[in-house]
Amino acid sequence: MTSPSSPNDREKVVSKLPSWLRQELKIRTAQLRVDIQDAVHQGIAHWSALASAPSPVDTSGAESFSTWLPAGQWESFRADSKDRGVSLIQGLAQAVRLWLEMNPAPTVKRPSVVRRIVVCNQKGGVGKTAITAGTAEALAEDPASLHPVRVARQLARLSAVEDGEEPGADSGPPVDLEDLPGLGMRVLLVDFDPQGHLTKQLGQQPLPIGGDSLTCHMAGEAKGPLSDLIVPIPDDRFGDRLHILPACTDAFLLDVRLSTVRAREAALERALAPVEADYDVILIDCPPSLGLSMDAAIYYGRRRDAEQPGASGALIVVQAEDSSADAYDLLTSQINDLRDDLSLEIDYLGLVVNLYDGRRGYIATSSLQAWMDIKDPRVVAIVPDLKEQREAVRVKQPLFVYAPKGDQAVALRALAREIS
Repeated sequence: MTSPSSPNDREKVVSKLPSWLRQELKIRTAQLRVDIQDAVHQGIAHWSALASAPSPVDTSGAESFSTWLPAGQWESFRADSKDRGVSLIQGLAQAVRLWLEMNPAPTVKRPSVVRRIVVCNQKGGVGKTAITAGTAEALAEDPASLHPVRVARQLARLSAVEDGEEPGADSGPPVDLEDLPGLGMRVLLVDFDPQGHLTKQLGQQPLPIGGDSLTCHMAGEAKGPLSDLIVPIPDDRFGDRLHILPACTDAFLLDVRLSTVRAREAALERALAPVEADYDVILIDCPPSLGLSMDAAIYYGRRRDAEQPGASGALIVVQAEDSSADAYDLLTSQINDLRDDLSLEIDYLGLVVNLYDGRRGYIATSSLQAWMDIKDPRVVAIVPDLKEQREAVRVKQPLFVYAPKGDQAVALRALAREIS
């Protein structure tokens, strides 16, 4: 069935497709950034150009499917289907399958140098661990599935705040979530905080005292391969792409042990070097510290030779309140000192304003405006203060497993794309 032409000289076509084939079409067009109507148009054109119809498609349980095609194509397709002795539903299914075969899913683009993201702030309680975990989960999500991302709303909100609008309000007109394929990165989470919050939040156990640990490797006292300490975060949405190096409470003594280590700034890099080739991105969940261990983390995130600016660096988590600003000044002073003392290129990946709630009034809104006024690093995400993250921590599940469609997960997917 067709309806009158649209303003773009297309006519609406209503037919049927099996749900599995329609879903595959939706995912593939999203992966390739192609409109569904253009894919169907191309598929029908290629199908009609074949000498004969291809093998049949199982169309049992086919459901209503509509799209827009160039005027006249559907009638021509109807005639071709009749000549080939197949129904319109079967012909359409064959055409869609043909387009899918001719347009395979893109492979995930791997960085030439492993990206190293150091998530930090000297102040505790700002939610560094939640941002580290959520960003990693967003980076590792299944590239063959679609996930809701509200990039447009995030950017609209940021632009509105920069223009002086009330940040507590819903900036800009409502927009629908955009379903996008997962990024499919191979990601390693490093719990660099001796308190082990990241490890526990993801349902893992800290490494036992007296055994091997990241601290031992950094101190030059490794007891085995570092890879033996790494464990996967099990869930189908991550495949085998999301791993964690658990914390060990011996890290409380790391600064003391580093004080006697040669080239101690490079200790974290030396420890992680043997596993870097297995990952696309490594995220370091840093403790609220300005000691030697933080120097090692910052050094690890420096820009390496042949690495693009902004690929690696410091992602600073703050809140919309005054104490975050004080801690931010201390951290950036430490980063700038390392830059100058060791002649390093250390990039800021951005500021994440976490646990934001504009209903808290002037302190929250004015603080957010102050963060927005900083242009380097710029604000790359505003993550709302909602209960889903706290509930996920309580049940020891990744946020993207517990509430994959919640506003916090949606915001973190936008963040992962913003810094990718």
